[in-house]
Amino acid sequence: MSWFEDFKNKDLRTLARLITLCEDGDPQVIDPLGQIFSMPSRATVIGITGPPGAGKSTLLNTFVRLIRNKNQKVAVLAVDPVSPFSGGALLGDRIRLMDHFNDPNVFIRSVSTRGKLGGLSLATRQGVMLLDRFGFDVILVETVGVGQSEVDVRKIADVTLVALVPEWGDSIQALKAGILEIADIFVVNKADREGADRIENELKNILHISGKDSTPVLKTTFNDLSTVEKLLAAVEVYTHAQKEQIQKKREKAIHEIALELMEFWVLREAQQWMRSHLDKSSNPYEIVKRFQKKFPQGTLFS
Repeated sequence: MSWFEDFKNKDLRTLARLITLCEDGDPQVIDPLGQIFSMPSRATVIGITGPPGAGKSTLLNTFVRLIRNKNQKVAVLAVDPVSPFSGGALLGDRIRLMDHFNDPNVFIRSVSTRGKLGGLSLATRQGVMLLDRFGFDVILVETVGVGQSEVDVRKIADVTLVALVPEWGDSIQALKAGILEIADIFVVNKADREGADRIENELKNILHISGKDSTPVLKTTFNDLSTVEKLLAAVEVYTHAQKEQIQKKREKAIHEIALELMEFWVLREAQQWMRSHLDKSSNPYEIVKRFQKKFPQGTLFS
């Protein structure tokens, strides 16, 4: 039976194996991905980002529980830093989500950033697509850190949450340049701590000055489940109100994915060619000149 047939039959091992092949950049994954892409799309994709210590994983854990209470299927992609030894993802977020490991309607997977500055590798995009076509109702994508370079999550998420904590109140001015553009909803997490009201007011003031008054700022605390329920309700309101814009973003992403795939494979071919010629010259410009001679400008894809 083919990858595609196994995937259509909801085989979880096939889903996991395909994500691994995407992470490895295996050429054999392109054909099944092409078939799977044509399947119906149904999931809501929620991106969650924020600085270390913002409680993102605990927030994810609560989200999963609330979504399952609605009898919906949920998947989590935790985008972890690259292991310096294996090149793969570290396992921290999967450990923190162990409460849901025995639930067959919850899928949890760590994927590596592969050193990509934006925080998301091509494999993350492909993983979201696979989870969507597999039939999950909600996909939660947690990314590493936040800042000017950590904005890729917005490209694949229907709604992006930026989680902060009261202790970040003194740093909010420094953060604003990197997060105002990506946050659809701000979350002041661990709001039972001192300083929660102050950071909430500072965020609202910055949003007002920037003409983004409509961006919600919500406080959550894990001692009060209703605060997370309100956050999840705000996500649903946003995705319903922005339904047309979300669809347009997904259509635009088709070209972005194709370009990213092409860049990946062309770069890989160039690297292989370069390695085979590296021993013939210690001058990088000579290597490039040799490449240009073999492939004159405009002929590479002619």
